Amino acid sequence: MSGKRKRVVLTIKDKLDIIKKLEDGGSSKQLAVIYGIGETTVRDIRKNKEKIITYASSSDSTSLLAKRKSMKPSMYEELDRAMLEWFNQQRARGNPISGPICAKRAEFFFYALGMDGDFNPSAGWLTRFKQRHSIREINIRNERLNGDETAVEDFCNNFRDFIEQENLHPEQIYNADETGLFWKCLPPRTSVIKGKCTVPGHKSVEERVTIMCCANATGLHKLKLCVVGKAKKPRSFKSTDTLNLPVSYFSQKGAWMDLSIFRQWFDKIFVPQVREYLRSKGLQEKAVLLLDNSPTHPNENVLRSDDGQIFAKYLPPNVASLIQPLDQGVIATMKRNYRAGLLQNNLEEGNDLKSFWKKLTLLDALYEISMAWNLVKPVSISRAWKQILPNIEEKEGLDFDEEDISVGTVATILQHTKGLENVTTENVEKWLEVDSTEPGYEVLTDSEIIRRAQGQTDESSENEEEDIQLIPEKHVNHAAALQWTENLLDYLEQQGDMILPDRLVIRKLRATIRNKQKMTNSSQ
Repeated sequence: MSGKRKRVVLTIKDKLDIIKKLEDGGSSKQLAVIYGIGETTVRDIRKNKEKIITYASSSDSTSLLAKRKSMKPSMYEELDRAMLEWFNQQRARGNPISGPICAKRAEFFFYALGMDGDFNPSAGWLTRFKQRHSIREINIRNERLNGDETAVEDFCNNFRDFIEQENLHPEQIYNADETGLFWKCLPPRTSVIKGKCTVPGHKSVEERVTIMCCANATGLHKLKLCVVGKAKKPRSFKSTDTLNLPVSYFSQKGAWMDLSIFRQWFDKIFVPQVREYLRSKGLQEKAVLLLDNSPTHPNENVLRSDDGQIFAKYLPPNVASLIQPLDQGVIATMKRNYRAGLLQNNLEEGNDLKSFWKKLTLLDALYEISMAWNLVKPVSISRAWKQILPNIEEKEGLDFDEEDISVGTVATILQHTKGLENVTTENVEKWLEVDSTEPGYEVLTDSEIIRRAQGQTDESSENEEEDIQLIPEKHVNHAAALQWTENLLDYLEQQGDMILPDRLVIRKLRATIRNKQKMTNSSQ
């Protein structure tokens, strides 16, 4: 007769590991034996997968998840939800968070939520709150966090030691950062359009997206931009498959990055693309992703490849604003390229600005912002890492002297743009910086935090579409496409100023269409 199995209580980290193994094809029976638990327990973990991952994602500490064994809720669940939302926002901003400050906010939320009974935000309550959510130590004193130069030096020294221990090359060190972009925003004091988002302070949610940039420390591997829009399938996409877009596109009702989207991006986009790049360079498929403490960034335990070789590491809240690489002018350069590119396109097409801006769609903007990201030079990115990695090598062949697009360059383009000739340099600077402080996550007011804690959500459709009149979708067959290509080739052949590569591209496209037509005919 076999002895009774010893009761095993798994930690949250154990449960995360089991979920990973199940996703990799592991069987419940095998995992039950490995962890000394019953198959029913493994099935329960599978059933509660999303709940466990969500809990772990919002946790503040990997080490505490390795100790914590339950997700026991608070007696005051609404208060806990409100406090956690508030805490994450404060931490992301790098604001000081002390015990007394937490106690004061907890008392405010308790009465604002209309909860019954007496509430004493004691030291014991604060300890239990931290334990429930795996939060690292909260400062006892109200210490200054923003701009802590000593903390910057400490982090940089520790990070360099970590890189040396892990034997990581700059090619294997990445940073990702989100920002808001008002993609249809004109310079202030524009006379030709009285539309949405023409002046700072008057921005339209419909014309805002969240963009996340990601690149390695050499700047030689820039991942496709991750873009979060409101609509799941914007009308301007028409029959375009989102997989064929020049960016990785996700949707969320407020066009904000969130924990779920970030997890998908990390697992499905970041890890595979990094593996492929490192393989092409003959490097070990191992990498670290440096992140700030945005509320939309899951816990380190969640952001880890199956083999544990590609993982995330967090900047301390008190140093992120000072040294996060992509925030050191890289994102600003991309936005500047984007806006200058839009104006240049309008100038080259010879449109009046009003019709150009009216016709501008989200799809157009995604292609233009992708181009703007491609124009950011590797040297601009590698220089942004200098404070963290002062010995980073500067690759030969990089153009170090060429300057990025300046305010003067943009002003010159404006002088040739009808309706914008009188826009001042000051106006241009304001326009280029209009969304410089836009975060990639939703910043909630106290009233919005309270509403969410009570389970109230905004009524909003994830499929809201752009407010723009477009030609109804129509199907284009191979024969019609081939005829248009033939006509375009005839036109190009007649133009003496057209260079050979232009014609070769169209000829290649014609050959592709012909092959598709043959395949279609043979299958009928």
